[in-house]
Amino acid sequence: MSTSATHPVPEVQVPAPESRILSAPLTNTFAYTRSLGPVLSQFALALRDGRIVGSRGSDGRVTTPPAEFDPAGGAPTTEIVEVATVGTVTSWSWQPTPLDGQPLQRPFAYALIRLDGADTSLLHAVDAASPDEMSVGARVHAVWNTVRTGVITDIAHFSLGDTPSAAPAPEGEMTVDDAGNVITETPITTTIMHSATESETWYLEGLKAGKFIGGRVQTGEVYFPPRYVSPSDGSPTVERVELAHTGTVTTFCIVNVPFLGQQIKPPYVAAYILLDGADIPFLHLILDVPAEEVRMGMRVKAVWRPESEWDHTMRNVSHFAPNGEPDADFESYRNHL
Repeated sequence: MSTSATHPVPEVQVPAPESRILSAPLTNTFAYTRSLGPVLSQFALALRDGRIVGSRGSDGRVTTPPAEFDPAGGAPTTEIVEVATVGTVTSWSWQPTPLDGQPLQRPFAYALIRLDGADTSLLHAVDAASPDEMSVGARVHAVWNTVRTGVITDIAHFSLGDTPSAAPAPEGEMTVDDAGNVITETPITTTIMHSATESETWYLEGLKAGKFIGGRVQTGEVYFPPRYVSPSDGSPTVERVELAHTGTVTTFCIVNVPFLGQQIKPPYVAAYILLDGADIPFLHLILDVPAEEVRMGMRVKAVWRPESEWDHTMRNVSHFAPNGEPDADFESYRNHL
């Protein structure tokens, strides 16, 4: 038992897992597509042309990048003004070890830069040989990339000195809709090292071996995939359970609409399948049967990919297909919908 100045804090001994815990990098990526609207589109189009613009508010101040609404009064922005590509450092910090995706792959400074003609500061990278070259009040100018598509990285970086740098003729493509608004696509990626729980490791190792492994919680229910604790009452998972490769369709939908990245031609069926011996269904595909013949209560079996393709994922199961057994009685799965 450890104590603090106010209350004792009990120490809880957590038992070591009995199974080897699986860990692997997990990367989630999607492309975020948006319209920049009438104000920021003008900023993007100016960047493509090697210029920088801001917006003038009702108080006369110029904001760069332009604000979609007047910072002083809240009205929609109506006046766009061009500012210089040269400015003054108002604040800075040194980046001694650049990270992937940052503007420069050598040490540089991030700085707030007040461009001549603007009343606010723009954040960007300054290419300096050392922090000794950086100071508040330093004069800098924009250095342009050749490939320019209407994003802030059209400016490669800023360099020291107040002599403007001419922008080369732009290359690259922009998407502009019929209203003149720029459409941008920003890839968003997050990578983490995911470590499975012990019960999740049972499940993943089972898939690698061609088995469905669920977990029985202390109150008796069997979950597939297994949970660390019961989602209904928090009771812990206490036992691994190997389940059958057959089950029952509880609910389903017919997918008729194509979408980006779709790997199966519509129509096809996505269904919740209750494996024999489990107490909760999971989502998978139903194939090898016309979509209109799929129904609640249909008995199905797992169709596995060739063993040479197996890894630690549910992709090992290509789909489920009818197994020829009579439909299950509704009462047998009514509490698992």
